[in-house]
Amino acid sequence: GFHLSGTVTEPATATEPEMTYKVAISFDRCKITSVTCGCGNKDIFYCAHVVALSLYRIRKPDQVKLRLPISETLFQMNRDQLQKFVQYLITAHHTEVLPTAQKLADEILSSNSEINQVHGAPDPTAGASIDDENCWHLDEEQVREQVKLFLSQGGYYGSGKQLNSMFAKVREMLRMRDSNGARMLTLITEQFMADPRLSLWRQQGTGITEKCRQLWDELGALWVCVVLNPHCKLEEKSCWLRQLRKWGEMEVCPLEDGNYGNELPNITNALTQSSSHSQDSLARPRRTVFTRAIEGCDLHWQDSHLQRIISSDFYVSPSYQREGESLLFNSQGQPLWLEHVPTACARVDALRSHGYPREALRLTVAIINTLRLQQQRQLEIYKHQKKELLQRGATTITNLEGWVGHPLNPIGCLFLTLTEACRLEEENCLEISDVGDSRPPVYQHVPIVTGSQDSGESYLSLALEVALMGMGQQRVMPEGLYAQDKVCRNEEQIIARLQDLELDLVLVQTLRKQCILLLEGGPFSGLGEVIHRESVPMHTFAKYLFSALLPHDADLAYKLALRAMRLPVLETTAPSGDVTHPHHLVSVVPSRYPRWFTLGHLESQQCELASTMLTAAKGDMLRLRTVLEAIQKNIHSSSLIFKLAQDAFKIATPADSNSDTTLLNVALELGLQVMRMTLSTLNWRRREMVRWLVTCATEVGVRALVSILQSWYSLFTPTEATSIVAAPNNTILRLSLDYPQREELASCARTLALQCAMKDPQNCALSALTLCEKDHIAFETAYQIVIDAASTGMTYTQLFTIARYMEHRGYPLRAFKLASLAMTHLNLAYNQDTHPAINDVLWACALSHSLGKNELAAIIPLVVKSVHCATVLSDILRRCTMTAPGLAGIPGRRNSGKLMSTDKAPLRQLLDATISAYINTTHSRLTHISPRHYGEFIEFLSKARETFLLAQDGHIQFAQFIDNLKQIYKGKKKLMLLVRERFG
Repeated sequence: GFHLSGTVTEPATATEPEMTYKVAISFDRCKITSVTCGCGNKDIFYCAHVVALSLYRIRKPDQVKLRLPISETLFQMNRDQLQKFVQYLITAHHTEVLPTAQKLADEILSSNSEINQVHGAPDPTAGASIDDENCWHLDEEQVREQVKLFLSQGGYYGSGKQLNSMFAKVREMLRMRDSNGARMLTLITEQFMADPRLSLWRQQGTGITEKCRQLWDELGALWVCVVLNPHCKLEEKSCWLRQLRKWGEMEVCPLEDGNYGNELPNITNALTQSSSHSQDSLARPRRTVFTRAIEGCDLHWQDSHLQRIISSDFYVSPSYQREGESLLFNSQGQPLWLEHVPTACARVDALRSHGYPREALRLTVAIINTLRLQQQRQLEIYKHQKKELLQRGATTITNLEGWVGHPLNPIGCLFLTLTEACRLEEENCLEISDVGDSRPPVYQHVPIVTGSQDSGESYLSLALEVALMGMGQQRVMPEGLYAQDKVCRNEEQIIARLQDLELDLVLVQTLRKQCILLLEGGPFSGLGEVIHRESVPMHTFAKYLFSALLPHDADLAYKLALRAMRLPVLETTAPSGDVTHPHHLVSVVPSRYPRWFTLGHLESQQCELASTMLTAAKGDMLRLRTVLEAIQKNIHSSSLIFKLAQDAFKIATPADSNSDTTLLNVALELGLQVMRMTLSTLNWRRREMVRWLVTCATEVGVRALVSILQSWYSLFTPTEATSIVAAPNNTILRLSLDYPQREELASCARTLALQCAMKDPQNCALSALTLCEKDHIAFETAYQIVIDAASTGMTYTQLFTIARYMEHRGYPLRAFKLASLAMTHLNLAYNQDTHPAINDVLWACALSHSLGKNELAAIIPLVVKSVHCATVLSDILRRCTMTAPGLAGIPGRRNSGKLMSTDKAPLRQLLDATISAYINTTHSRLTHISPRHYGEFIEFLSKARETFLLAQDGHIQFAQFIDNLKQIYKGKKKLMLLVRERFG
């Protein structure tokens, strides 16, 4: 039959009643070609009812009644039976069918109608004719709707995941050789091209978002797969090519390197390798995400050598032909495939994707044998050039097109093809496992089927080998943020896959052999002795290799990781270039410091590699030395070196056991390097770094502390040295030192303090005095430094602070001297009655008064000269007249015990100054006074009167002063009325 119909019952649930649906399915040549179901469910997948009916028909064929096509049954009826049949049919469905039945009856009865021109009548149950197209049913409208919906959500709500599962569906269709795969991909692409965000991103020049970019990449890769289908018809291919060209020519079509050309285009070779590779960025054609698929349409599978490779495991060259060079076979007679590597790998991906796993494996082995041969040849070339290259110390030879991060993901493709052949499938394990189930795959060695003598190799060891070859390829960093980011991402993906491999003896042997080849590989290997300045760094890769090799061959592990530590792009200037290898040359625009957008990430990977080595080398002084030297030579960022120092310190001082001195010393040395690097540049973490260094030195021991105290000037600023490094902290308790050691530390701290005070008296004088308290000579020296610097380099605040400290320490005369010096730097205007220095001035006057008449007489002229604020001066005056001077009781001085008079010096001078300050302030305030300040002003005059009255003729002076005011400011009638009321 060609038509299946049935009713499907969905049982009742707690919330829904039992439901019955009518389902109809048409099929043709083992494919379901159309479906209808009463549930009205719209999805790109069949609804559960269609699946249920199909499975019922497959599992219980004898339960489904087979009938002849309806046309055969009708043929057996006579005139009356036919009449009866039609009338019953119309009656059963009269509401739906009657208009159609009437229309058909009219047409049949009309002799010249269209229906009468055709012989016979259609029969939906009879199936299609042999020439008709037949393909699986696909609800195109639904595919469009879903893609549109997911794109409109812009990567939120897991829409990216949904689109990836649609791509996975396309791959599944291709693998089942379902012709709808390409149809579905076309529908998806049309919606992607219609995404309104494309023109928006293009106008803004912002480039596509990260998530969207990855979806476009997968789209491009799928098209390469589709056009490389080894069994597609020519007309299909030309139809795809037309579509791809149409999309590629649209302005909004995303470019291969991830941007709308607002950065330099990517340096990549086209699919077909061209020797005349144009370096001029303007001459490079615009490459869109579809360009590789368009180029792929030119590839065919007709090559007889290629056909033999993929169709037989035992294709080898006849033994008599194995002498001399051959482009088709290696010296063991195994076939080679000398195509541009990413293109060859795209063929493997196509074979794998279209359900030809054996063929994909055979081609993979041929590609790897070719890569091995190339590796050997490159080694030989390098041996001839080695001397010259090492002398130059740099090379211009490099691959313009890296395999890692390449749009076609060649290495990932070969690795997957090989490991899939070795995967141990667990029982009842579905092909598409649940996302939550992240158990690593389990692999076993599967020997390579080959026509030459048994190589003893397995597909698994080959997978490891090709991943190492690809990752170790020396290649230039591509241009543009997207391409650079992709290199990092692809590298991490490959390493994650490598970490799933359990390294047994066979794999360790492969690993060692490949690592040695990479180290000796010269400029063709990213781990060779000389590399191109803009070569992609190998830190992430080397970290994997180091950890994998360490248990088996520590020397090789360290040699490799130390070699990989370099980051030449930060060390050298661009070379002029070697013109002898035009096809290897990268045009280095001299003005362009290469724009490495991922540099921050690369530097942190370099730091991770160093940290991994430090951890492993704990306790081994020799190894630690070499790692330390590599860090000091290659890492240029102070914050990363600081991070390494902290890591080393943490590992060296475990909480549950003794410290490791070897690693502690490394931590200290790195810390010292950070101090030197950040001494003259501002770094917001500097205080934290200095504190950490003191902790580290303390942990190392007393000699380390002495050393940093003695060489402080190359490590710290004077302020840091006195306030953090030499500050008497709990170091001595922590180290439980004996007396000579404590003395040595204290002596070093004092020497440091004096040197810092000389260099920066402003900020270090007080700390220096504090540090020298216990040593008389040092203390005197520090005091002298302060006195010498007081006149030029210090502010009154600093001097007052030190003066107070001196008084507190029991040196009142020195405190007085410093306070006097401070006063000479100070100037308080008439309106600064809340200035922070007022407290210091009052304290200085109180100190002088307590020392005696002479000191008070010395400071008052300074006060009068510096302070012009009337209220402050009257406050000082009041305090000086309350008690007798000289109460501090300086030994050897007599003290009269009498109060001082304001008529005689020195207070007379102070009184005069206070009265004139009041007069000046009054005039100043009256020039712009508003009525709301009148009350306050009257209170101010009352205070002034108190001061005037301290003078002998004070009341006369005050009366004259008031009269004067009334005369000058008679225009301010209301104010003068208030003055008269209060003062007459």
